[in-house]
Amino acid sequence: MGRPGSLRLTATLAVGIGAVSCGSIFIRLASAPTLAAAAYRVFWATVLLAPLVAARHLPELALLSRQEWRKLILSGAALALHFALWIASLSYTSVASSVLLVDTTPFFIGLASRWVFGKAPRRVFWFGLAVAFAGCTLVFQEDRSVSSDSMRGNLMAIGGAIAMAIYFLAGATARQKLSLLVYVWPVYASATVFLLLASSVSKTPLAGYPRSSYLFLFLLGLVPQSIGHTSYNWSLRWLSPALVALISLGEPVGASLLAYVILGERVSLMKLFGGAVILLGIYVAARSET
Repeated sequence: MGRPGSLRLTATLAVGIGAVSCGSIFIRLASAPTLAAAAYRVFWATVLLAPLVAARHLPELALLSRQEWRKLILSGAALALHFALWIASLSYTSVASSVLLVDTTPFFIGLASRWVFGKAPRRVFWFGLAVAFAGCTLVFQEDRSVSSDSMRGNLMAIGGAIAMAIYFLAGATARQKLSLLVYVWPVYASATVFLLLASSVSKTPLAGYPRSSYLFLFLLGLVPQSIGHTSYNWSLRWLSPALVALISLGEPVGASLLAYVILGERVSLMKLFGGAVILLGIYVAARSET
């Protein structure tokens, strides 16, 4: 398949950003434990995509090598860790801070390029990194004055960003060879297994919730995962991980707006300023890598 046109790439990623922006809202409305929400998210995505995989892609799945399966399982483990940390962060900090900090993925991709892949970033990358951390300091300071637990939530969100960077980097290499569903379905399925095991070990209940919770958990798998994340993974065939992560920075804007409208979460001027500084720093850093 040839590279799609700019309009198609832009439209698909715009839909993806809008879909992913709904994730934190559905999580709050579901009121389910962290691991349960994370497990249901990838479980429903696995179930919803299974018929498409069975109808068209079973021969390609059967031809996957052990090395390819290892990459897919690694990507699934990173995705599971990302959701476990990020969803947990929503219990301690605001939607705006959580989404903003979990989207610091681009500069962790830049760090991996330097220390893992031996590709030294330009000086402008390190400048952008410093600017982004300055913005993080402002967000941390604002949250600390509101709640003593906010720092824990913010650090969890950053941990989720690191896991997301691993997920994007693993996906970028796999997507150069594999078709979209042959990549995403094993990743979502393996993430489901990891999260179900974690739920079992931690004795997190997966049933007994109100009916409305199951609706929002289903929507979590349908909209932000099946549509949103799959759109990101689709674009990894033609765009670099850093650029896809950079584009995903539209999520904090959408999530914060939805949180304001639906959940009534206010966003202070200090947090708006800190968020703008973070986005500026990440934009500068990620642009130097693309």
